[in-house]
Amino acid sequence: MISDLSILCVSPDTSIRQALAIIDRNAKGIVLVIDPERRLLGTITDGDVRRTMLAGQSLDTPVSELLDRKASSLRLQPVTAPVEADRASLLRLMQEHDIRQVPLLETDGRVAGLVTLDELLPDQILPLQAVIMAGGFGIRLRPLTEDLPKPMLPVGNRPLLELIIEQLRQAGIQRVNITTHYKAEKITKHFGDGRAFGVELNYVSEDRPLGTAGALGLIERSQEPLLVINGDILTRVDFRAMLTYHQEHGADLTVAVRQYDLQVPYGVVECDGSAVRRLSEKPLLSFFVNAGIYLLQPSVYRYIPDGERFDMTDLIQQLLNESRPVVSFPVLEYWLDIGELADYQQAQKDLETWNTKG
Repeated sequence: MISDLSILCVSPDTSIRQALAIIDRNAKGIVLVIDPERRLLGTITDGDVRRTMLAGQSLDTPVSELLDRKASSLRLQPVTAPVEADRASLLRLMQEHDIRQVPLLETDGRVAGLVTLDELLPDQILPLQAVIMAGGFGIRLRPLTEDLPKPMLPVGNRPLLELIIEQLRQAGIQRVNITTHYKAEKITKHFGDGRAFGVELNYVSEDRPLGTAGALGLIERSQEPLLVINGDILTRVDFRAMLTYHQEHGADLTVAVRQYDLQVPYGVVECDGSAVRRLSEKPLLSFFVNAGIYLLQPSVYRYIPDGERFDMTDLIQQLLNESRPVVSFPVLEYWLDIGELADYQQAQKDLETWNTKG
């Protein structure tokens, strides 16, 4: 049980943005909204925040408004359990309601803590396999990549690729494929069959670059969903939450997206022909950008051509052309695309901060 209420609970007037920071801090995907007497008013999950972002709603609004919206959409009240509930009853409760977190209450109804499915089943295997795209040349990071493929660049004292594999293993993913091309031997020599890193590794060698989706045609096909992640990403994305989101939406493909804000440094004049209709002084524009992480159903394999260059954007467009369900998964957690030297330097600083905070 997690009993530190300082990283679990918020008041109704807490902003969604502040609640998100606490969700990131507790790494449990949820915060509990309580009244001054510590009684439970409702819960805010990472899924609630992701839906808020997709709806274009401000993260500076109080969580009470989000609870009101959940109530108006007929979402059920939080499923709770008494603090003395045993493991078997908690597992049964989670299975019955298809949930991963249960707030625990004292006899007087006050919040005592939280229990999660990961806590009850720490060795649970995630029903999917992963692919790490590690075949790129890393041209923008030269001269660092003259002797190493980009995913093997050290972040802290370990290769970036090792950090990605560790995160996959911790999420319960056992089977990992690595696509290789540029200086592939540097990767295979370091990781071997993967057993030393707690996973089963399979290498997919590209004789020529086939793009971010074309290489998937070389992988032995499975009936499980496939998690695809670029090999130059440092992130704390919750892969379990992404899989749950993917399944809830019945998606053929889920693409992780990151909010990107662009401050226009000038006053913007909106015109209709020669007529000025509106003035906006240095507006802030927000977009969702591709975060380089995807979840695919086995059914999408038939859209990937054999032996041809085919990028993930091509696959997404093909699915859209066929009216197949493609959904976006907003990344709330830390995410950094290490594409240039400044990004690489930032990754070193960020990892040092993580290690300092423990």
